Amino acid sequence: MELLVGKLALIGALGVAAQWLAWRARLPAIVLLLAAGFVAGPVTGLLDPAADFGDLLRPLVALAVALILFEGGLSLNFAELRETSVAVRRLVSLGALIAFGAGALAAHYLAQLSWPSALVLGAILVVTGPTVVIPLLRHARLKPRAASLLRWEAILADPVGALLAVLVYEGVLVAQAQLEPDELMLKVGGALLWALVGGYVLGRGLVTAFVRGKIPEFLKAPLVVVAVLATYAVSGLILEESGLLTVTIMGVTIGNSRIASLTELRRFKEFITVLLVSAVFVVLTATLDLAAFEALAPRDLLFLAAILFLVRPLAVLSSTAFSGVPLRERLLAAWIAPRGVVAVAVSGLFAVALTERGIADAERLVALTFAVVVITVVVHGFTLTPLARLLDLGASGPPGVLIVGGSPWSTALAEQIKAMDMPVMLADRNWNHLREARYQGLPIYYGEILSESAEHQVDMNNFGFLIAATDNDDYNALLCTDFGPEFGRGNVFQIGRPEGEETRHSLAVTLGGRKFLHEVGGFRTLNSRLAAGWEFRKTTLTEDFGEAELRERLGPDGHRVLARRNGQVLWLTGPEPPKLAAGDRVLSFGPTQD
Repeated sequence: MELLVGKLALIGALGVAAQWLAWRARLPAIVLLLAAGFVAGPVTGLLDPAADFGDLLRPLVALAVALILFEGGLSLNFAELRETSVAVRRLVSLGALIAFGAGALAAHYLAQLSWPSALVLGAILVVTGPTVVIPLLRHARLKPRAASLLRWEAILADPVGALLAVLVYEGVLVAQAQLEPDELMLKVGGALLWALVGGYVLGRGLVTAFVRGKIPEFLKAPLVVVAVLATYAVSGLILEESGLLTVTIMGVTIGNSRIASLTELRRFKEFITVLLVSAVFVVLTATLDLAAFEALAPRDLLFLAAILFLVRPLAVLSSTAFSGVPLRERLLAAWIAPRGVVAVAVSGLFAVALTERGIADAERLVALTFAVVVITVVVHGFTLTPLARLLDLGASGPPGVLIVGGSPWSTALAEQIKAMDMPVMLADRNWNHLREARYQGLPIYYGEILSESAEHQVDMNNFGFLIAATDNDDYNALLCTDFGPEFGRGNVFQIGRPEGEETRHSLAVTLGGRKFLHEVGGFRTLNSRLAAGWEFRKTTLTEDFGEAELRERLGPDGHRVLARRNGQVLWLTGPEPPKLAAGDRVLSFGPTQD
């Protein structure tokens, strides 16, 4: 008993530690999860899931995969899909089907898998995933449109690919029952009908209960988790192996509803999914036999090469033809498609079920999926930046400024930063705070900038600096602490704390970011000074009008904010600002001058 508890604790600790280290190092989490599972399983023998959990292993993995696929359905927002470009919609629809067909053909004729296994593997490998793609995009800093194409494809292909994989998997299971053609069609149709109707009805039932206030807030998220597990179990009793598709449809139904608690549900599922994905990945990696990789034959290597050099390029180039996307961006997308943890988690469950149905070569699915994941993550991770430079798709110009906190002062600052040819975005959780910025045509983000939704919707590759300018000093410090590892501690700033705040109530000096115009004051003072006539001004220094002359003209009340020098950004707030030179464009804030 104690040993099993210790194994469970070890799995959780390894998974969360790998996720945290990946966050700190700005690496795809899958790399460290792979390492953790290999070390704990095949290398040291600390984990042997088959022996440790026995007959419980498969149902535990199945329940975890059900929750993961429900989360994928919850993330599939039809409104977001409609708002994306034609190229993205083609990639996740026509491109997914082409990748599925070509991948299945390669698996059958090159890897020499049976048709049932080949079809399932082809469907599994359609899934890419934002957990791998987004960290790569942050590191590479691509031009906005090229990055947007890859980012949105990863976000939408995750649930779409998972749904396709479940459909194919359940179709294969029904086909393996060796029924008469009419019975086969009846069972396939029945499974699809039950999944569509049952998933929709159950999802709408939960939504209706939430809207009518039948469920208290503290029970909503736990009820959803229990409902998913119960739906999966009951669906399996009604129609064998229909549970995964049913819970996926259920997630799509809830994710596209208009309920006030949807944001809280998505935040809760973030926590659950991170734990489950980490645990499943560590467990499945620990079950691997290194001999399976040593036994990879030339046929398997041919299959891997086909996935890299034939299947992905064919799917992307054909589906995005005549979409208006330049050839360079299509070529980049045709190469970059790292697979993630969802593919591995799904393959582990499907392989066991297919093997139990008498499909002998299904046991190769996990090893082949792991091989594709490792190769694509490594190869695409190391080649993305060089290829982007070769195709002239790397981001040019200085990194932009993300300003959190809408106000007249922050809007005026954003206008001037934009006028200095720097990308800028203003974010706030209050729609009214962004009204003036919208009128001025400034890029905005309405919502919680720290949420997973913002991580998916805001292209952080464009930004290298943060100014936390809300009226809440604690929240400003939280923003700087959260973005510090990503942007660099020296590139996150926060305005002065509210006037009159007692020192004993303030945060520790180790938290938060660099001081930004603290000499002027906090939120209220900055906005009142602007209302009283203070303004932002841009000045280009010359040999005759240098830093000393600028200081004299600004007077004791004027303050320098930042400067542009040959594409560089110099921040001039703080105790030791850099020296300025002729040619620098300086932005300052101070009283209006006659």
